[in-house]
Amino acid sequence: MGGTMRHNRALAAMGLGTLAYALAQTTVLPALPALASALHTEPQSVTWMLTSYLIASAVLTPVFSRLGDLFGRRRLLVVVLAVFAAGSVISALSANLGVVLAGRVLQGAGGGVIPLAVGIARSSFPAERRAPAIGLISAIFGVGSGLGLVLGGLIVDHTSYTWIFWITAGMAAVAAAAVGLGMPETAGHSTGGRVDVAGTLLLAVGVTLPLLAISRAGVWGWTSGRTLGLIAAGLVVLVLFGLVERRREHPLVDLGLLVRPSVLVTNITTFLVGCGMFGAFVLVPQFAEAPAGTGYGFGADATRAGLLLLPGSLAMMAGGPISAMLYHRYGGRAALAAAAGVTALGSVLLAVGHGSQLAVLCWSFVALFGVGVALAVIPTTVVHAVPAARAAEAAGVNALIRSVGSSIGTQVMAGILVGGVTVGSRFPQASAYTSAFLFCAAGALVAAVAAAFIPRAAVTPVPAS
Repeated sequence: MGGTMRHNRALAAMGLGTLAYALAQTTVLPALPALASALHTEPQSVTWMLTSYLIASAVLTPVFSRLGDLFGRRRLLVVVLAVFAAGSVISALSANLGVVLAGRVLQGAGGGVIPLAVGIARSSFPAERRAPAIGLISAIFGVGSGLGLVLGGLIVDHTSYTWIFWITAGMAAVAAAAVGLGMPETAGHSTGGRVDVAGTLLLAVGVTLPLLAISRAGVWGWTSGRTLGLIAAGLVVLVLFGLVERRREHPLVDLGLLVRPSVLVTNITTFLVGCGMFGAFVLVPQFAEAPAGTGYGFGADATRAGLLLLPGSLAMMAGGPISAMLYHRYGGRAALAAAAGVTALGSVLLAVGHGSQLAVLCWSFVALFGVGVALAVIPTTVVHAVPAARAAEAAGVNALIRSVGSSIGTQVMAGILVGGVTVGSRFPQASAYTSAFLFCAAGALVAAVAAAFIPRAAVTPVPAS
């Protein structure tokens, strides 16, 4: 009984930290216009609130995962949550865009919460509780992303934008205290080696350059020299990173681990799921807030637009325990393929049937339920394909790949909408939203096909090593 209570408290603390990280990612989206006004800057400049956060998260997630393997995951989880909380406070207190962005970069460190929590569950929880715990942590991330839009809308409509940062700061501080005071240090992490500084710098540059180009492609143009140049430079640096890591005795990322067929195919599937996972989150609020005069919009405020996603966000929470049952009964391959197929179905229904708020709510529910199950199955599949001591590292790289896929998918959807704006109008045509939803469906459908190629050895849980 004591062990069960201890694991429940640990899971609650890790879940709270995961929720804070997820909320910080999306609560700013409805607040961008208010932030531009409050910070006395242009709307385009304030989009760096999201860009800086995503880049920092993508870069720091595998770094903190490896540090957790070296020095203890509980210790690093406390550090990550403390850094995240400090960044939230900095962003809340400043009225200068540069300082707020610095706080957002520190918030990006919160990306390390998920792989560290997954690693703790993999190495410290009883075998029968690992898949449900990992599934719940992953589902909370999806739920938080959806609830962030609702919460952000409520804050923008009824109070000051600074509460976006104060709320997540408080959550992270409570989670850090709970982890630090109530969770023993985890076993199963590596005690050898040292921090790979050169590998960390190369990975940071190699990931940042393409993500920066992707995030700004809508402004610079996808075929501009600046966009293509940064992507090419980033790829060159990543190749160099791979060459350096192959010669390291204690690399930041074990490339041999990543080329295992079970890990490689799951990461490919993760990238494809990432491309379409934020489709409903990005497209539905814009669609709903468009004025009725466009012929398709509902003229909703930020709060009502966010509420259309609330049932789907709660469905993502249900995806956690459901994914654990599917994983144990059918294996990761079948569960992930089915989840991606449900996501594709929901996206197709959104593409062809978005004429009423009820329809948008229902089809978003279907799509987001599929996303929730997929997000919960993916890390379970990855960590059971590697030794327990490398679970956080594998989960960290997987989270990075999901972030890259999400960034690319979001920018492609934005490009589709921009291309659908006609001369003399500020709003895209209805056909642009149809095309954007179909893009999400195509990504999810290809993900379902890719999941079918995950080797059978990776589809059922294996004992911790």
